[in-house]
Formats: sequence, C-alpha cells, structure tokens
Amino acid sequence: MNQLSEPFAVAFSHHQAGLMADAESGYRTVLEARPDHVDALHYLGVLLHQRGENEEAAKLMDRALGLALDASACWSNRGLVAAALGDLPYAVECHERALVIDPDFTNARNNLGVALQKQGLFNESIEQHKTLLVQDPDLFDSRLNLGGAFAAAKRYEEALETYQEALRRNPDSFEAHFGKGNALRELKRFDEAVASLNRALALKPNHFEARVNLGTTLGLHGRFVEAEAAYRQALTLRDDPQIHVCVGAARGSQGLFEEEEPHYRRALELAPDHADAQHNLALLELRRGNFKEGWALHEVRWRSSKYQPISVPGVPEWHGEPLQGKTLLVVGEQGHGDMIQFARYVTVLEQMGATVDMWVPENIVELVKSVRGVRRAAYRGPTHGYDYWTPSMSVPHHVSHLVPGALADIPYMSVSAERIGMGPTRVDKLAAGRRKIGIVWAGSPTFGNDQFRSMPFSALSPLADVPDVAWFSLQKGAARDQLSSPDCALKPYDLTEDLHDFADTAALIEQLDLVITVDTSVAHVTGALGKPVWVFLPANNDWRWMMNRDDSVWYPSARLFKQTTLGDWTEPVAKAKAALMAK
Repeated sequence: MNQLSEPFAVAFSHHQAGLMADAESGYRTVLEARPDHVDALHYLGVLLHQRGENEEAAKLMDRALGLALDASACWSNRGLVAAALGDLPYAVECHERALVIDPDFTNARNNLGVALQKQGLFNESIEQHKTLLVQDPDLFDSRLNLGGAFAAAKRYEEALETYQEALRRNPDSFEAHFGKGNALRELKRFDEAVASLNRALALKPNHFEARVNLGTTLGLHGRFVEAEAAYRQALTLRDDPQIHVCVGAARGSQGLFEEEEPHYRRALELAPDHADAQHNLALLELRRGNFKEGWALHEVRWRSSKYQPISVPGVPEWHGEPLQGKTLLVVGEQGHGDMIQFARYVTVLEQMGATVDMWVPENIVELVKSVRGVRRAAYRGPTHGYDYWTPSMSVPHHVSHLVPGALADIPYMSVSAERIGMGPTRVDKLAAGRRKIGIVWAGSPTFGNDQFRSMPFSALSPLADVPDVAWFSLQKGAARDQLSSPDCALKPYDLTEDLHDFADTAALIEQLDLVITVDTSVAHVTGALGKPVWVFLPANNDWRWMMNRDDSVWYPSARLFKQTTLGDWTEPVAKAKAALMAK
C-alpha cells in the first residue's frame, strides 16, 4: 500500500472495522481532493463490490489500475469483481496478472482456483489449490476450495478425503461437514451423508442449502417422510418454489398422490414458469387420466431438471403440422419401457399420412419394426430426407385431437414365427402340461425408484405353493444371481442365456400363459404383445398405472397388484397367489 495520507488512513480503518458508511464518505473525500489517489479508488471499489455494486466497483478499480499497473492486490480484487459480473475469463486473467507481480500472493492464487472452477476448468483449479497447500498446509480456505473443486470434477473420493483432512484440522468447520456430506451422498454412502449433513446443521441450523441437501439425501435413501420434514424446515428459512416442488414430490414418493398438487400450485404462484412444478403437475394429470391437459403440460419436460434435451440437427421439430406426404423421424426417449409403450402411436402418424422411421436402442429394434406404420427402425442413422422429427412422448400431445384418451389397440407388437419356433418344444417339455408362467422381480438399478419398484427374489416364495405351475425366469441383469439364493422357495427354470434382445424375450413370452413382473420393460413387452401380464407395483408407482385401478388403460391384458405400504410386498404377492389358486 502507498504511503497513506491521514484522511485515507482513517477511511481505511473504518472499512476494516465494518463502518461502511464512514469508510465510503472518507474515500470519496480523499478522491475529491485527489482524483488519482490509487488506494482510495481501489478500496472504494472494494467497498462497492462488498455492497454488490459491481459495475461501479469495476470502473473505480480500472481507474486505479490505469494509474498503477503493478498493484497486485487491486488486480486480485478486480478479478473478484469480474467474477461477480459473470466475466470469468477476465477474472482468471486478473488473478494471473496479480500472481505475475507477486507469485507468493496467497489470496490471488486461491481466488484464481475458485475462478477456474467456476469456468469449468476443474483440473486447473485443483492444481492451484494443491500448489497453495504445498506452500502452506494450514491454508484452510484453500483446502475447502480444493474439496469443492474435486467435487465439481466428480472426483468424489478425493473430495471426501480433502474434507476429512479439513475436519482433522478443524472438527467444527460447517463447510467441511457440509462438503463431506455432499461427497458421501454422491458416493451413495447415504447413512454417513445424513450424519455429516446433520452435523453441519448442528453448527448452522438455519443454513438453507444444508437443509435442502439433507432432504435430497434422505429422499435418495428412500426415507421420504424425513426428506419431506427437511424440505419443510428449509421452507421456514426461504419460501422457495423449487423446495415446494420437493415437498410435493416427497408426498408423491410416499404414495400420497392427491396431496402433491397444492405444493406445485404454490411453486407456480411464486414462479409461474417453473418447469419442475409444471412437469410434476403434468404427471399428476396423466395419473388422473386427464390426458389432454397432462400431455400439453408434459411438453415442458425438456426445461425441467430431470431431462436432458434431445435434438436432431438440421431437421425441424414437428409441432403438429399436417403430415400428409411427409417423412417423420420419431426419436425414442427415456427408458426401454417408455419407448415400447409409445411406439403404438406410430400407427396414428401413419393414418395422418406420414412415412415414419423410429430411432430406438438396438435391443428393441426388431420389436419396434413390428409396429404397424414403422417403415424403418434403427439405433441411429442419416438424418437427411426427413421433413420433421419428434420425441416419442410428444406424439400423444400432437395427436390428442384424434386420440383424446389412452391409445389401447392391443396387440401392436409381434415377434416372428421363426423366433417363436426356436423354443416351444423345450418350454412345453419342461412344463409337462402345467401352466407356464414367467417371472421378473427386478428392473435396472439405475432407475430412480428402483429400490421400491424392484423386489428381492425371496419375496416371491409364497407363489411356490401354487400347484401345477411351471415357473420360468425372464430376469436379466445382476438380480438374476438371486436365483441361486436358498431364501426363495420358488425354483423357476432359467432360459435367459438364450435371450439376447427383447425380441428373444418376446418369443419366450409368446410361449407362456402368463407373465408376472415388477414395473419394468418386460411388463410393456408383454402388454404390447397382448399377452396376460400381472404387474407388481410399489405404493409410489409410476404415473402410467394411474390411481385407484387394478387394471391398465394402456394394456387391457394387464392386472395390477399394488402395495398399500411402501416397501412391503406381502399383500400384493398374497393377492397374486390367491388369484392363481382360484384359477
């Protein structure tokens, strides 16, 4: 700092003491007398930055730097102002210039690391903080920032290690407990994450983000009642539309679907275009069978936090224009079951005069090819020659004037006679005159609600008492290993080594009398084939299975067995057993 005049020294001491009004008055008095006073320009800029007046702060600091290009502290603070104004490249440049002048300037290097992280340059940020900590391991803020950079780079194990080291140095650091809890959540160590976030909240009970993250962590752990409580506590701190959505979703996750709507409505009062609130309302309307309203609202899904938008470059998206003589590309979206369910609408597009191709994963291509109206199905392909493209789940909205309800013309998929002919002799031989029933007890573990929509294989044990049934496992994936478990009395035949795609699965299903499955793609395949299917559903079941129904508007051959208590499969399995015994 330059040799200070007495008026500046007084203003600066006020600033350090937090007497902002007195400091500002003092700085301005100095500048009236000496408009080129570098330190007064610089620190008045700092004061305005602290007050959030960053545009004026930038002007003052730029004047100071025009007079003293070697003012490293001013360069570093100008970087903070640039970051606050959203100019991250210039923020990085300012901090780097400060370090050229003074390579040992700790705050400049720490701030450079923060600016690099905000710019998405995570590895560069990590290196800056590591450099600082080699120089001085006691730089606690830089250690916390290093943990944040690791987390931003999704290097959660290293983030966790960094926060744990911070806590060894300061066991009462809110920031370290908070960061540790977030890292543990990403590592799916939910109990530990909850403990860390609760420790953070013991230090700062009114920290909004910590309350919200606790709710999110509890929800991911399936502890929805506690998650709701955490979100409601967060709302006492801030009337935030997103957290109203979280409360509504927590109610729905408990199976309390009719109690969701007021929370989404409140979110929309606060933020009329809130995409997550609109999307959750859309699913609620679809669950109620209000399809026209639901499909219209469902179009906001690409703005919601749950979806990554898709596009087909060079091809305009279809928004309901006439299709006579047009060529349309339908892009399958979301999971395999969704694509199978909504492929049925291609028939309507054909009736509207369109030539339709569909993009879907390779393992369902053959089944999708069987849908009437599909000219070509493929995983991907050239895009020239198409007049329009559309996501598969947008079609119901655009054809709602033709199909106001659920389209349920079953069957709409089929499998070739050649495929079916490959295995019936074996299936019939194993069944030896008994009823042939296929079973699936688990879906993909990456699905958000999988811990509740899937069941352990052992939960099916009561079905072993049903006489004259030959059970066939259709289970693929890691859950197939449960077949060797001694905990389940059911001993199905396992022919899944021969199932390489969904057409193979469909061919086996065609040979069975019934399929009993949890809510996974096999339910959709069976329903699309028009074969009898019984679906076990959790209390917080997906929107497509509607409310207060034991049948399906989408699949007339389906029968639904829903939990009344979330996580308890006893009642649905018992009802299915009784229904089988009655036949």
